[in-house]
Amino acid sequence: MRTRVRGWRWRRNPLRRRSDVVEAWTVLTVAVLLFVGAPLAGAAVGWWRYESAQARAATQRAERQRVSAVLVETAPAAVPSPQGARLPTFRVKVRWTEPGKGPRTGEALVPAGGQRGDRVAVWLDKRGRNVGPPVSTGAVWQHALTTGVSTAAGVVAVVLAWHFAVRRIAARRRLAEWEREWARTGPKWRRHTA
Repeated sequence: MRTRVRGWRWRRNPLRRRSDVVEAWTVLTVAVLLFVGAPLAGAAVGWWRYESAQARAATQRAERQRVSAVLVETAPAAVPSPQGARLPTFRVKVRWTEPGKGPRTGEALVPAGGQRGDRVAVWLDKRGRNVGPPVSTGAVWQHALTTGVSTAAGVVAVVLAWHFAVRRIAARRRLAEWEREWARTGPKWRRHTA
């Protein structure tokens, strides 16, 4: 004869305790939070970060302009690095012509190994100061995805910690209930066996 064990915490039976019911509801809540809540939280935070980073990138693109400049001095050579690593950049003097203001000289970040006389792109703000390039679309997506995944992972960690704490408390209470029950029934059993 086959016994049905699944869902015993949900059905009424004499062996079911209050801690069993709490644990069953906890498992259901944890499953919903892990499979629905964490992805939704990650997506919501990631989307929010994407919108704010996209707005900041649009502001930077509106405030900054790209100007072609000529290196006044040679940039230091690149140090050998692992394949696929980005070339380091160095601050080097460059000269450019700003529209309406004539030639200017300043420092700009240029890739390693640039020779005197090479042309490089320089980004200027509204005041004509040398600034970095606006945030790229790839960087915006990377930031949004990283934030979303980190948020989802944080939600998962909190939910699992909460689940562990509830299970531990439920187990303690279950053991205490069993101790109380045994204290009541134990002496009756000992009388019959002695």
